[in-house]
Amino acid sequence: MSVELSNLPGIVRRRQRLGRGEGGGRGKTSGRGNKGQKARSKVRRGFEGGQMPLFRRAPKSGFKRPWREVYGIVSTDALGCFAENEDVTPEKLIGAGLVKKRYSRVKILSGSALSKKLTVSAHAFSAKAREVIEAAGGSVRLIE
Repeated sequence: MSVELSNLPGIVRRRQRLGRGEGGGRGKTSGRGNKGQKARSKVRRGFEGGQMPLFRRAPKSGFKRPWREVYGIVSTDALGCFAENEDVTPEKLIGAGLVKKRYSRVKILSGSALSKKLTVSAHAFSAKAREVIEAAGGSVRLIE
């Protein structure tokens, strides 16, 4: 069953154009009355009429320790860009663009299998990453 919908004649009106002179019916104050907050064009977002706004009443949460140690993470997949038997240090990882300088420490995580024998130095290793590196004939060295 299909129903044909149509507007009744005269039900859709043209919008009222505001501020176009007294002859238009909504001139001068454009239907906003005289002065006051409702006559203004803008009210600050979140303004609650002078009441303390919700975002200031709500409890603030969260704290980041400024002394926390942030780890730059490198996957074993990415270590494939280094040459065979090379010593991979955090400085070399930064130089290769695998870790950003802002990280104070480096952690190696497991990816796919590694095909090159590397000596990898980092501040932390996942157990699986250690297995992958050693399975390829490489070695792991922790930096304190």
